[in-house]
Amino acid sequence: MARKSYVFTSESVSEGHPDKLCDRVSDAVLDAFLSVEPNARVACETFATTGRVIVGGEVGLSDPDKLADMMGRVDGIVRDCVKDIGYEQDEFHWRTIQVHNYLHRQSAHIAQGVDKDGAGDQGIMFGYACRETPELMPAPIQYSHAILRRLAEARKSGQEPMLRPDAKSQLTLRYEDGVPVEVTSIVLSHQHESVSQISADIRAIVEPYILEVLPKDWITPRTEWWVNPTGTFVIGGPDGDAGLTGRKIIVDTYGGAAPHGGGAFSGKDPTKVDRSAAYAARYLAKNVVAAGLADRCTLQVSYAIGVAKPLSIYVNTHGTGKVEEARIEAAVASCMDLTPLGIRTHLGLNRPIYARTSAYGHFGRAPEADGGFCWERTDLVEALKKAV
Repeated sequence: MARKSYVFTSESVSEGHPDKLCDRVSDAVLDAFLSVEPNARVACETFATTGRVIVGGEVGLSDPDKLADMMGRVDGIVRDCVKDIGYEQDEFHWRTIQVHNYLHRQSAHIAQGVDKDGAGDQGIMFGYACRETPELMPAPIQYSHAILRRLAEARKSGQEPMLRPDAKSQLTLRYEDGVPVEVTSIVLSHQHESVSQISADIRAIVEPYILEVLPKDWITPRTEWWVNPTGTFVIGGPDGDAGLTGRKIIVDTYGGAAPHGGGAFSGKDPTKVDRSAAYAARYLAKNVVAAGLADRCTLQVSYAIGVAKPLSIYVNTHGTGKVEEARIEAAVASCMDLTPLGIRTHLGLNRPIYARTSAYGHFGRAPEADGGFCWERTDLVEALKKAV
């Protein structure tokens, strides 16, 4: 029997975290290529350290001249990302960083399977949804993201000029009868401007924003606060620690509350099922919960490279299902074409909508008019109800 009373912790990292900066660059490169050609192929990796950003991987466009032009735009894309995030440090400044571009044409051996509408690789992907928040996300990760997003807004607007881009948050929530009821601890490490600032000063800056984001009755006299617990945090971002695309896959998804197939998202075009099928799995799991078929749903799909049809579909409702899981599995398969082409078509994924996903979570975000976060829609509710 599942535990009903426990504590659970999730963390988030800001857009200025070194790994997230790299995710942002990789997804900005992807968006740039998709803006030129909706069927562009991109598998872009980014590495950042003191004073430099290195971009590499495989790209493909049908027009060689356009491909050559895009290669020349990479330097500007990188600098624009670093500038927007807010890095103007002596050792990591958007104007002075060295940008190294090692992108090259996509392997023909990979293209031969993808061009036939098969999966871009083998693998397993998971989606998850639950009733802990209005967004049908686990509460610890959803609120960890919300804290950092709100602080980024305050920093970028000029409200809090002492804050700098690099930050990490962590929330531990206490659950009673499966419902989050209390924050037992808050951990926040936030880069700041002056060496003279101490953790107490930083807490005075960030606490109002944290209290603004969290449900008011969750903060109690027992809540432990750990704000910049090591003290000074001036040297941050890639100058303080190297960054790499794809190292925050748990932050990107469900904060450890659900399984992860292991594949990162950022920098990958939607022919890569690591990304598109994980989005589809979240979309289906969310619609299952929104339809009232379960209060909690984990959904897994699996693929083989070059093969279009998924090899398996698995649903677990963790004892909360209103109908048998086998019926839900059949329903989701009948309501959505889960081939890579079917996913891209159903969700409209061949669009430049990815740079915005690179921080504060790929899930639990509001669908946007241009197709951003389209996998967060709940437009399959009636079809699923009918199918079961």
